[in-house]
Amino acid sequence: MIRINGDRLLADLRKLASFGAFKTGVDRVALSAADLEARRWLMQRMREAGLEPEMDEVANVYGRHPGTKRALLIGSHTDTVPRGGWLDGALGVMCGVEIARAAMEDGAASPVGIDVASFEDEEGTFLGFLGSRTFCNDLPAAEIDAAKCGELGLRTALAAVAHASNPQRLDPARHLCYLEAHIEQGPRLETAQRRIGIVTAVVGIRRFRIRTRGQADHAGTTPMDNRKDAGAALFRLASRVAQELPRLGGADTLWNIGRIDLRPGAPNVVPSEGEMVLEFRHTDPAVLDEMERHVRDWVEQSSRGLSPPEVEPMARVAPTPLAKDLAAVLAASAKAHGEEPVYMPSGAGHDAMVLGRFIPAAMLFVPSIRGRSHDITEDTAEADIVLGCEVLADAVDRIRARPELASGRA
Repeated sequence: MIRINGDRLLADLRKLASFGAFKTGVDRVALSAADLEARRWLMQRMREAGLEPEMDEVANVYGRHPGTKRALLIGSHTDTVPRGGWLDGALGVMCGVEIARAAMEDGAASPVGIDVASFEDEEGTFLGFLGSRTFCNDLPAAEIDAAKCGELGLRTALAAVAHASNPQRLDPARHLCYLEAHIEQGPRLETAQRRIGIVTAVVGIRRFRIRTRGQADHAGTTPMDNRKDAGAALFRLASRVAQELPRLGGADTLWNIGRIDLRPGAPNVVPSEGEMVLEFRHTDPAVLDEMERHVRDWVEQSSRGLSPPEVEPMARVAPTPLAKDLAAVLAASAKAHGEEPVYMPSGAGHDAMVLGRFIPAAMLFVPSIRGRSHDITEDTAEADIVLGCEVLADAVDRIRARPELASGRA
């Protein structure tokens, strides 16, 4: 039986948080000096745990359990958003290292090993899910060629990565399934006073850049009913989105207007050009299609009297349902630790949504204090961190004893 060392897990998490530390959080964006230093440290911790670590050409760190032909894969990411939190991604990676280490310390023989991965750039500094998509052979070279962070091209940034000549890739013959522990990044578990969440699906994302074009005029002399106001068109659209998108998608609909720009941008000039970035998220592809159809109609209706608007797709990520059989294993493990889990979708993207398209995948959530994430205030109670790792370790024990649980043939 795998018995994790909670104090050791917390110490490893605190040490990882020292790389790129910023106030109470971490600034460790993908391929920064702090990110690469943290990944080299992680390789050393994997080696000390008995794994065989490698870094690949996109800076994925992969720890292979030696001497086994089949393995579970546990992972997440250790890159952060700028001035982000200390647990987002890091929790899942260090839980994996602790579980693999504790399993080796237990000494019980098993034909199923425990591999651990830290995927690069989950956060999208250069290219979202760069690491997990590369691992799954799901990333065309053209996307890497085009990716940039500001003026720095991804290819240029990757030139500094010292990597293995024969990097690891997803191998369905080896990898039974993928498991990921993560902070919730929202308030639902804390509000419900529950300590374990089980993710049913990871949302799909549609993101659009919407441009309107009108006519610049003097704001003090042009009557309101004579204006061709590109800004007013966007405000009408924003109001429609706020009122009607929740009706279309129900309680699990998520949407955001992340940016509105008006030009020429003077207080006494009617805007001649407007630009809005709108995204919405849902777990049902049919609902996403319906929301997109309505948004396109609303853009046209809001822009009547102006030049034809433009709707430019920026991102189109399909929702990923996670494996029900693995979710049942996680639920049984949670209950064995006295916790009734909450089943919930994830409104944020995760590496599990990439892996889940190729092998069975499951995710476990622990509470986020005040629901905060992607900020230096991000935190989770130490007891909840340890419990989450214990539940995941219990699930690993169950799957290693009965590998058919990972395939749904149990």
